[in-house]
Formats: sequence, C-alpha cells, structure tokens
Amino acid sequence: MNNQKQQKPTLTGQRFKTRKRDEKERFDPTQFQESIVQGLNQTGTDLEAVAKFLDASGAKLDYRRYAETLFDILVAGGMLAPGGTLSDDMTRTEYCLFTAQEDLETMQAYAQVFNKLIRRYKYLEKGFEEEIKKLLLFLKGFTESERNKLAMLTGILLANGSISASILNSLFNENLVKEGVSAAFAVKLFKSWINEKDINSVAGSLRKVGMDNRLMELFPANKRSCEHFSKYFTDAGLKELSDFARNQQSIGARKELQKELQEQMSRGDPLKEIIAFTREEMKKANLSEQAMISIIWTSVMSSVEWNKKEELVTEQAIKHLKQYSPLLKAFTSQGLSELSLLLKIQEYCYDNIHFMKAFQKIVVLLYKADVLSEEAILKWYTEAHLAKGKSVFLEQMKKFVEWLKNAEEEGAEPKTWLQVLCLEDANYS
Repeated sequence: MNNQKQQKPTLTGQRFKTRKRDEKERFDPTQFQESIVQGLNQTGTDLEAVAKFLDASGAKLDYRRYAETLFDILVAGGMLAPGGTLSDDMTRTEYCLFTAQEDLETMQAYAQVFNKLIRRYKYLEKGFEEEIKKLLLFLKGFTESERNKLAMLTGILLANGSISASILNSLFNENLVKEGVSAAFAVKLFKSWINEKDINSVAGSLRKVGMDNRLMELFPANKRSCEHFSKYFTDAGLKELSDFARNQQSIGARKELQKELQEQMSRGDPLKEIIAFTREEMKKANLSEQAMISIIWTSVMSSVEWNKKEELVTEQAIKHLKQYSPLLKAFTSQGLSELSLLLKIQEYCYDNIHFMKAFQKIVVLLYKADVLSEEAILKWYTEAHLAKGKSVFLEQMKKFVEWLKNAEEEGAEPKTWLQVLCLEDANYS
C-alpha cells in the first residue's frame, strides 16, 4: 500500500495581462470639466483667446467623448442637470454665454467661437446640434436673459448654416408652447436670423426641413390661427415673418382645396355641386378668380389616368375637358382669368411631353365652349405667352389666330367661321 500523498493536478499556462487600450474607460467628466473651466477662467472675456484655448485643448482632451460637457460649460458655465439647472457638485466658470452681455454683437462673437471649434473638430458637428435641441427643451429652467442670449445665438447659427432648422422641433414641446415660452423665444431667434440674412433665406431653410408649415405650432391649439400669429409677430416687429406664414397657410389651403376637388371629380360628383362647393371655398379662402382657375385646371388634369400614347392622349383630353368645360367657364368671367387659364394650359402641355401636340386642340375646344374668348387668345398669342415651348405653340396657333383676326375684321361672329378652319382631324363634337 502506497502511503505517499497523491499530488493534486495543477493548471499550467501563461497569464496574459489585459492591454490598457482594451480596458473600457469609465465615463468621468470631472477632470475634463476642471480642465475646460480652468482654461476659460484664464482667458476670461477675451473670446479670441477662448477660441485659441479650445483649438489647442482638442489635441489633449477627449472632445469626442465629452462633447455634451464641453458645450454645457461654454453655454451655461458648467454641466447641466435635467431641466436646465447647473449641477451643484461640479466646478463651474463665470465666463460663458449665459453670463455674457445681452447684445447682438457679443452673441455674434460667441457664434464665431462655436464656428471655429466645429470647423477645427468636424466630429463635434452632430453633438453640437443635439446640444442645441437639448437646450431648447430646457428653456423653462433658464432666466429670461439667458433665454434671450440663447435665442440670438441660435438665430445667428441658423443663418450661417452651423445648425439645421430641424432643431426648431424642440420649440413645439407642449409645456413650452402652453406657457408662451416658445413664441417669445422664437421672436428673438427670428429677429437675429433675419438680421443676418433675410426672410427669403429663412423661408428656404424652413422649407428644406419641412418646418415652413409648422410655425403655427408655436402657439397653443386655441390660439393657432393666422390672425393671432400675424398680430403677435407683427407687434413684435416681424411683419415679414407674419406675411410668410400667411402665404404658407394660403398655399396649404390651396393644396387642400385642389385635393378635395380632385377627389370630387374622381367620384363623379355632379358639376353643379362641384361649382357650388368651389365658389364657397373661394370666398372662404379669399382667393381671386385667377388663382381659382389655376387650382381648378390642376384638379381637372390630375383627376384622370392619362394614356401614355401621344396619338390617343389628345382624344382622351378633349373628351375629358369637354365634360368639365362648364366648371372652367364658371370661373373665367374676367379676361385675366382667361389668360391665367391659357398660361396654365401652355405650361401643362410643355411639362407633359405627350400633350405638346394637343395644345391647339384644347384651346379651340375651350373657345367653342365659351370658356376662352377671342380677345384672350389674341392677347396670349401677341404678348402674354410664356417662354416655355413658345415657338411650338405659336406655330400651332398661327392658322387659328389668323382666322380669328380675319373674322374680326370682316365683322362676322368668329364662331360661325369654325367650318373655314381646317381642323377636321380633331373630334370637337
């Protein structure tokens, strides 16, 4: 019997040390904040020195990881807690946007600091936009003066393209809207934006991100009217913004009306009902007859699926327009309305290549249906036509126009001369 103790097996192998780069670094903005605050305290109110300090610090400090902390400090002097209050246990500086002078010149200088920083460190661009969105949601936590400074800065940044107008979505927050914070902030913002650019530039930026039709949302639902919006911003010295919003609402109303007309036609509603509805909407929206006939033409031409073959589409168009000629006639009681319709027809035939050869036949049909007068056709031919397809359409109309002129000179009723015109190839009956 073996009395020796049996040796326990042991694990052998090499122990590997974890590489430093593989260790997950703990998120701790304290040291980062202290470094930024110290630098800002040294540079003070000299914004040129601030810009140089931020430029140099990017090589030593982790801007990518602590972007939110960086922007919080530059705007509010320290890290912001939810709601917009400064974190008590963190170092802060008195040299920031919120403690600066409340004037446009100072805000322009601050905008330059942010622009230089983001141009130098492109990866901060997205983080900066997210910061602005966050700050707008925190507006209630800031003083009126702080909100004013932030509004001016935001307007300048929007004007120079540093941030997208999509950040305005934060202003539609229900609580901010309800307490009037959003509208008051928007006044300062748009004033500085228009001061840097103009209303056309502002309108273009808003359209680009689909904000052009949402400005009414700056007000609570019970005040969301064109009249209230117009008065509020006009009284605040922003008449151009009021006019823009009014125009946008008018465009929106026209689109809705066009859509409704199109649906009525597609359903085959009686023409009398369509005409009555259109008159009522025209009065309600305060639209001119010229504007109305353009909407009707677009609705008529959009309510049918057109044949792709050029030789068949003309016949289809004549049949379709003959059906709706009473509707067109009801809204062409003025010479200007007739001209507006002629220009819409010219534009449509040019933009839709299958209709290029149909222009003359459409005009003659509407002439026979008393929608278009000889005076309107002659004026269009001699001076009021568009440049689009001019040579093609004038050539098409040449024979008809000569015939109209001859009929006028001989004192005959032009419509009795239709058999003289060699248009037998068209089916007008």
